[in-house]
Amino acid sequence: MQEISKKLRKEALFLSHKCKDGNLQSVFSCLDIVWTLYDKIMNWSPAKAQDDNRDFFIISKGQATLALYPVLIEKGYFQMDEIAPQIGQFNSRYCIQTDLTKFEGGVENNAGSLGHGLPFATGIANANKIKKSPSDVYVLCGDGEFCEGTMWEACIFAAAKKLDNLTVIVDDNNSVGAMVDMGDMRQKLEAFGFDVEVVNGHDMDALEQAFKKLKGLKNGKPKAVMAKTVRGYGSKTMMENDIWFHKSPNEEELELLSREVEQS
Repeated sequence: MQEISKKLRKEALFLSHKCKDGNLQSVFSCLDIVWTLYDKIMNWSPAKAQDDNRDFFIISKGQATLALYPVLIEKGYFQMDEIAPQIGQFNSRYCIQTDLTKFEGGVENNAGSLGHGLPFATGIANANKIKKSPSDVYVLCGDGEFCEGTMWEACIFAAAKKLDNLTVIVDDNNSVGAMVDMGDMRQKLEAFGFDVEVVNGHDMDALEQAFKKLKGLKNGKPKAVMAKTVRGYGSKTMMENDIWFHKSPNEEELELLSREVEQS
């Protein structure tokens, strides 16, 4: 695992420990995706955080908010010593789910109920098309979210409006597989009018290539990256024990999980 991946995971563990909350399996499955977007793909920097022509990153799977904060810390937008004492506290701006109302840039949407981030992102992409903005919109969704009808309604709209400035990233960590057989998601998205790439969601080089390939397509079709991931990736304990679906580490567990990440 790349050193930046380890660092981001250890920061996410620390923040989860501080706020006594967090869905760390979900966070660890998508951290490599979020970093690749901010580091290699998006037209975004702290100086551009309020620029009308910036690229947008929308978290639809809001339980993975702890994957965003470490990335923004590493990009110099937030500071760990500011976030850590406040995260999860009453009236804190650093919520366990993103809250747009508490920031001026850096956080692009409110998260909470699943199934709403993709419709929100589709609206931004459509507005940017109307304004002839050069910005692209990236939205991170969980595979389980596609049980929500709003997701498919947004897909229909995106294809109908030819939103080739929209990229949907599906964090396909098989969260829904034990409950509902979703079938071949690639075929479904292609049937809805998307260009689709399937990639290992923990291989940053492969992610970068997939995003750049889709970014170069301006053919009137929305885009999707099916990122095949593993819940808790980077920690043997979290990959093997679903108790970490919604659990924060105490001091002893923080040390154990951090050590597993470092050795991965």
